Amino acid sequence: MAGRGRVSMQEHMAIDVSPGPIRPIRLISHYFPHFYPTAEPALHPPDPRPPVTPVRSAPQPQLDPEPEGDSDDSTALGTLEFTLLFDTDNSTLHCTAHRAKGLKPPASGSMDTFVKANLLPGASKASQLRTRTVRGTRGPVWEETLTYHGFTLQDARRKTLRLCVCEDPWLRRRRRAPPLGELRVPLRKLVPNRARSFDVCLERRRLTKRPKSLDTARGMSLYEQEVEAELASEERGRVLLSLCYSSQRGGLLVGVLRCAHLAPMDSNGYSDPFVRLFLHPNTGRKSKYKTSVRKKTLNPEFNEEFFYAGPREELAQKTLLVSVWDYDLGTADDFIGGVQLSSRAGGERQQHWRECLGHSDRRLELWHPLDGAPLQLSD
Repeated sequence: MAGRGRVSMQEHMAIDVSPGPIRPIRLISHYFPHFYPTAEPALHPPDPRPPVTPVRSAPQPQLDPEPEGDSDDSTALGTLEFTLLFDTDNSTLHCTAHRAKGLKPPASGSMDTFVKANLLPGASKASQLRTRTVRGTRGPVWEETLTYHGFTLQDARRKTLRLCVCEDPWLRRRRRAPPLGELRVPLRKLVPNRARSFDVCLERRRLTKRPKSLDTARGMSLYEQEVEAELASEERGRVLLSLCYSSQRGGLLVGVLRCAHLAPMDSNGYSDPFVRLFLHPNTGRKSKYKTSVRKKTLNPEFNEEFFYAGPREELAQKTLLVSVWDYDLGTADDFIGGVQLSSRAGGERQQHWRECLGHSDRRLELWHPLDGAPLQLSD
């Protein structure tokens, strides 16, 4: 050091200040497109300095026209592979959770995970389904199908499926932890009766505040989900009814098959539902029936059938009132929702009633949305 000259601070700071051209940062969507396109995804080659051997650029994938925002954080959470199928013949939505890859371990260090599904907008408990728990791996394989009954074309147009990968809170601790990652699929993208597979990167849970005013277009676009959530509070669920006029027995067979996505009425987030039937007006014969109670569920299955005697012409002038209730021991039962079937009703309710009484020995099944206000019928 003694034989060398001293370097001034200015000269020291001027050394290697030009490292070369700055390479463009790749978009996260180049690696994990939010919804898989029909073609295989391909990575964009970087723009390095001129290589010795020419490299052909890979074809760029056609990304979804409405991609959701990706982030550097989301790529570290892993990916989820699943398949969706909308079965219009049976009014069901099937979601098969295949596997997850590269999950980010939580702070607790445990990797005991399951997949939870919800339909939005709607009460989370009413549409919540989950897979079994797979323990001790960052790449769990479930291969389990979750089925939503009573899923209609109207639901497909307006609802979104939310999938969360969660760690099981009951295996290692009591406190429920936030999801390891989530994703949302607008169901309007599905083609009826055609399975579609996805391999999507997980994102962090969205936490947004509701604005004070939603008058501007920007506010409506940013907080559309919160508005839909408020509308979802009015949904009461739906009931699957079967009607058949029996020529041998000379009367109407009413089957209460199941309910789906009922509004929770108890403090535990569930209900103890049962269904009441009332044929109006009451002519002195038995006109009231009640199903058994299903405990702690929002998607009960009844499969019970009841009989109303009478000719078709007489039944056509009557009204069938179907109401769903939450059973409470020692107190009055809570009304969940109801539906009225008659020749004076509108839409599918009238069509279901007329087609049943217009054909003998023909069983017709149809899902009916529940109204939130009890119907008042006078004798």
